[in-house]
Amino acid sequence: MLVNGKWTEDWQPVQAKDEKGGFVRQISSFRNWITPDGSAGPTGEAGFAAEAGRYHLYVALICPWASRTLIARKLKKLENIVSIAVVEPVLTDQGWRFGDYPGANRDELNGATYMHELYSLADDDFTGRATVPVLWDKKHKTIVNNESADIVRMFNSGFGALADDSVDLYPQALRVDINALNERIYPALNNGVYRAGFAITQVAYDEAYRGVFTMLDELETRLANSPFLLGAQLTEADIRLFVTLVRFDAAYHGLFKCNLRRLSEYPNLTTYMKCVLDIPGIRDTVNIDHIKKGYYSIKSLNPNGIVPDGPDLSDLGL
Repeated sequence: MLVNGKWTEDWQPVQAKDEKGGFVRQISSFRNWITPDGSAGPTGEAGFAAEAGRYHLYVALICPWASRTLIARKLKKLENIVSIAVVEPVLTDQGWRFGDYPGANRDELNGATYMHELYSLADDDFTGRATVPVLWDKKHKTIVNNESADIVRMFNSGFGALADDSVDLYPQALRVDINALNERIYPALNNGVYRAGFAITQVAYDEAYRGVFTMLDELETRLANSPFLLGAQLTEADIRLFVTLVRFDAAYHGLFKCNLRRLSEYPNLTTYMKCVLDIPGIRDTVNIDHIKKGYYSIKSLNPNGIVPDGPDLSDLGL
């Protein structure tokens, strides 16, 4: 991790733990917002106006949080407005690295080898982990925001006429329901699989494991008669759910010990995933090779680095 802008410690998956030995995720540090006129957003400072070509998105295709932002960028048709760079899937001792692995890039914008160099460039006194996604301002050479939930909402409404206004991932009429779903699904499932996988006590693991499958069972029932979580319209809540589901059988079921059932054993959730994957542009954001290579490179969980051949995801076209 970085301490006062200097790399001091090899990358470790567990950032902090609670009194039960449960995984605690680091809070995002950069919380400015892009807005159509450059005014301040819900957090942070003003000065980040929507402009074509000004912003750059750093992502990892293994990472569900980064994939949220890639999907929002696709759906809002911002590909020609916000450029991207993709790190390699394998997690190194210095964290995310740029390079030539298929589907990844070198950092042509700033010339960084590791993601942590960009954090030091943005703040030479930064202490913490260098996470993805990162939304970068080319004009001021700094990080705008590294919180995926914020970036999804920025892509939805922060770019004004530069984005496709026919798509609204956070419609006013559904915001209360979207927020309520996000607040329930995130701790139980999105972060719950990590809490199970990185638990260091049986108590912490058991609690997380039960939460994961209680939520999956609830979602299976919820989606019995509805194409999306809140009816006929895809919202940000669906994006946040989908990125976890699409990684479940490939990584979380085995490596993270969430093995009560495979996701393919849930017919409604499987149909739901197929429906989301069939939305133009979304399938392009899913790279199962990166997902498997990345998760199975975590030394604390898989010290020999062996990547399994399975599972068969051909039913999803992956």
